[in-house]
Amino acid sequence: MKVTRLPKDTGPAAWNAILGPAPAPNPLEGSMTADWLVIGAGFAGLAAARRLAQNNPGDAIVLLDAVRIGEGPVGRNSGFMIDLPHVLTSDNYAGADAADADDTLANRAAIDFAAAAAEEYEMPAQAIVRAGKVNGAATARGVQHNRDYAAHLTRLGEAHEMLDAAQMAELTGSRYYESGLFTPGTAMLQPAAYARGMVRGLASNRLRVHDMSPVTSLERKGQAWHATTPAGAVSAPRVILAVNGHAESFGAFRGRLMHVMLYASMTRALSDVEVARLGGAPVWGITPSDPMGTTVRRISGTGGHRIIIRNRCTYAPSLALRGEGIGTVARDHDTAFRRRFPQLADVEMEYAWAGRLCLSRNDVPAFGEIEPGLFAACCQNGLGSAKGTVNGIAAADLASGRSSVFERLQSSKASPARVMPAFLMRVGAPAVIRWRERAAGREL
Repeated sequence: MKVTRLPKDTGPAAWNAILGPAPAPNPLEGSMTADWLVIGAGFAGLAAARRLAQNNPGDAIVLLDAVRIGEGPVGRNSGFMIDLPHVLTSDNYAGADAADADDTLANRAAIDFAAAAAEEYEMPAQAIVRAGKVNGAATARGVQHNRDYAAHLTRLGEAHEMLDAAQMAELTGSRYYESGLFTPGTAMLQPAAYARGMVRGLASNRLRVHDMSPVTSLERKGQAWHATTPAGAVSAPRVILAVNGHAESFGAFRGRLMHVMLYASMTRALSDVEVARLGGAPVWGITPSDPMGTTVRRISGTGGHRIIIRNRCTYAPSLALRGEGIGTVARDHDTAFRRRFPQLADVEMEYAWAGRLCLSRNDVPAFGEIEPGLFAACCQNGLGSAKGTVNGIAAADLASGRSSVFERLQSSKASPARVMPAFLMRVGAPAVIRWRERAAGREL
């Protein structure tokens, strides 16, 4: 099959930029054979490659990515590796109790997997920090969302703590929030540092990583799959497709995936005076009580003290940004930042970017053996770091013939449901997004 679209990203991957110079690219040149091919070096592909190496000692594995490591969606992620239910199509992130309990177990195992990789590969401390997160509420409606979600967590037997306005101000330095709901299990990533660390740790004589190597065609020839890139080719009997929404570009799950674009901005590094003026803790993360609201993070370490703002969503069936770019949403980020941090009115955003997100109507992954020897670990439903890691591990276990909690959970799920016809989606999806953003009010 010829691949119909290649990844196209807008704006810099700020997480990668603040790390400093990246390793030199390593594009694939020439033809090779391998026991395994993994396409896509995001969270799912990195997890799949590591799990394959664990499952199949001695096998030759090739990992390909279309862009520089850390420059694609993995470097555009907000960096929340969330353990608990986080259903974006819900009003308060809660789904069905039984499904949420199963997903929580898998997400926690994925966080353990990522933390073990970080330790084994001697990643910097900021790559993954088990700091927990807060659902921040800025309106009465948001407060009620948090109460409803807290009730759901109580039914699941999950630990949580309600924070009042004073506690939120003490944590964040912002008096914008009326309350918050703290949950302790989330790990906060510096996603580009994590991706770079994974690639550095994985690379060996038997596991080769090639970035700047987009797969332009993928065909089955005899007992092997043959992947072509601009300057090379790989033949392998078993392939894991870990390209999230670009599964459709490979001819898989067509008409079953929904694509949106999310946006974020990152401030310049704060001065010592500005850090003192801000106050609060040096590292924290807030997801909005309303899923359409504003995500906020404060980071420290390499690149300095910075604040990240993520909000706004657009329908993106082409998997690329069209129109006027990110100018309008970047101004919305400025507004959201200044509302929350008036004491930093003179702090500018240094970076603004867009990132792709893939959803299914029924909140399930695009997973499984879709053709003989071709396995999918796609459609992370907005929780790319945790669910992508779960998906990648599960696909590697399935392809290796090994039963695991990851494989059993993902294999038990239904296939992605068909979406509405394209002409209805073009009208309906943007209308729903706009309505939900307006309903979010000050949470946005």
